[in-house]
Amino acid sequence: MSLNNKMLIFFGAIIGALMLVINVLSFYSFRQFSLYTAERHALSVAETVREGLTESMINGTISRRPQFLNRLRSVPGVQGVHVVRGPAMIEQFGRGLSGESPVSDIEKRVLVEGKPHFEIITEDGEIVYRSIVPYIATAQGTPNCLSCHKVSEGTVLGAVSVDIPLGEARHQAIVTMVLVNVSMLIAALLSLLLLRRLMAPLVDTANALHQVVTQALSGSFSGRIVQHTSDEVGAISGDMNRFMAYLEKELRSVSTQVSELMGQPLGTAGNQLVATTEMVENLVAVAKFKQAIEEDQNKQDIYRRLAEVLKNKYDYDQFSIYEVSPSKNRITPTVVDGEGGAPCRWCDAEILVDAGACRARRTGHEVNAVDFPGICTMFRDEAGGNNTHLCLPISQSGIVGCVVQIVVPVEQGQLAKLMLPFVAVYLREAAPVLEAKRLMEHLRESSLRDAMTGLYNRRFLEEYVATLVAAAMRKKTPFSVLMLDLDHFKQVNDTFGHEAGDRVLKVLAEILAKSIRNSDLLIRYGGEEFLIILLETGPDAALHVAENIRSRVAETKIPLPASLLQKTISIGVAEFPTDADNFWQVVKFADVALYEAKKQGRNRVVRFLPEMWSDPENC
Repeated sequence: MSLNNKMLIFFGAIIGALMLVINVLSFYSFRQFSLYTAERHALSVAETVREGLTESMINGTISRRPQFLNRLRSVPGVQGVHVVRGPAMIEQFGRGLSGESPVSDIEKRVLVEGKPHFEIITEDGEIVYRSIVPYIATAQGTPNCLSCHKVSEGTVLGAVSVDIPLGEARHQAIVTMVLVNVSMLIAALLSLLLLRRLMAPLVDTANALHQVVTQALSGSFSGRIVQHTSDEVGAISGDMNRFMAYLEKELRSVSTQVSELMGQPLGTAGNQLVATTEMVENLVAVAKFKQAIEEDQNKQDIYRRLAEVLKNKYDYDQFSIYEVSPSKNRITPTVVDGEGGAPCRWCDAEILVDAGACRARRTGHEVNAVDFPGICTMFRDEAGGNNTHLCLPISQSGIVGCVVQIVVPVEQGQLAKLMLPFVAVYLREAAPVLEAKRLMEHLRESSLRDAMTGLYNRRFLEEYVATLVAAAMRKKTPFSVLMLDLDHFKQVNDTFGHEAGDRVLKVLAEILAKSIRNSDLLIRYGGEEFLIILLETGPDAALHVAENIRSRVAETKIPLPASLLQKTISIGVAEFPTDADNFWQVVKFADVALYEAKKQGRNRVVRFLPEMWSDPENC
């Protein structure tokens, strides 16, 4: 029900109740006034009859009292006058004329009690107010009752019955109440019309406000309220319009800024507020994501977290995250379908050895197979053509460092395309963090490797030793340490120059790397000294490897600008934990064995023996 109808019904009910109360009060007042007037009139007529009869007795004309009473009956407002004699009167003067004896019980009671009686009766279809007033003897006045009547004071001499017609008064009361009700009804109608007119601006404003709020809830803040008046209702309209204009302006500003951050224009269709709110919520989630990945230890943690976003937030079950190695022109799958380190599944294996075969890597642009099926020839669909894909490159320092491939069923392609800008925000925020992690890993790798030979350096050994020893103790397996040193290397630098010395060290590093397993560790320990850790290798096998290295070095001819150079190498061998359960002590023992090899004439392999440590010269 509208506000206007509610107000009309409310005030109509109030006016109706007021009219009912006024009618009840008016009816009661008219009745009481009519009865009061009739009573006063009847008492006046009764007093007139008493005075007239008293005068008639004094003047000796009491016999003509019927004419007197008839004249009274013709007075307007008097329907009938009747005189009744009391017992004392009858005893002294007889019964008098016919009709002067008491007939009704009420008359007899009045004569006995001496109290007037008033009642409303219906006589011949007319409403009559009947008053029966007693005559009581009194000694007051001149002449007085006791001068003619032989009775004591206070004796009831008789009664006068007066009938006053109420029909005319009733008619007048009805006419008056009708006129009053008509007047009140006209006034009520005029009041309701005036109220309706006064309520019209409020109702129109309320309806307009409802419409504007409904539009705002649907995302449109362009609705305005027409200002009908300059009073408080008009002020509400003006304030609401200013408020909506402010909201519209600020929402447009926020939407524009959010769209710029998202890299996606905000459409004009749909609920703008909901769309903006969703974008803001997504930006908040992206900010939390970026904070989390900035605290991650390495790139693999970031790839894992990015995979969780694709799987849990966007419900992608089929996707791949590839890492690009520009220097090696290689692509490596880091996460496939949420599984870390899984093999390539959605692309031809050619991209793994030739990064240029990947269209996203080669162009640096989004690959949209939803709108352009078959755009990438490297895509492989295990479902036999029921899937399509979208590829997003992640640029790092101007080049593509990663590629995210999303694979979805063909019927879900358009939905995935709509969600792509939201995914792109995560990738855009992840890009600089991945670049920073890559640089940190590169710097760390550089700090742990020898710049000239590419081998691990002593710093790497210092960081890795705890892991190495823990693994050997846990597996209860030995490992051997080889300390190697080129014989008379200083003569190379002095004779052929440092460039020739560097060349010799590089060739030696290549020989050493080829002489051991991939699981073994080769470290440039310092200068021309190298250290090899042979994992899960006892002293006999270590001696065999060392002898193989020694012979290969001795047989190698190193080309120099002016000649060929051959060098020899001395090697000391020690074992963990047989020789010592402290790693650095084992290294020291291998160095002692190396010193023994030098002392014995160089170009040989020497196994550490305890007596070497007791030799003061070696210590």
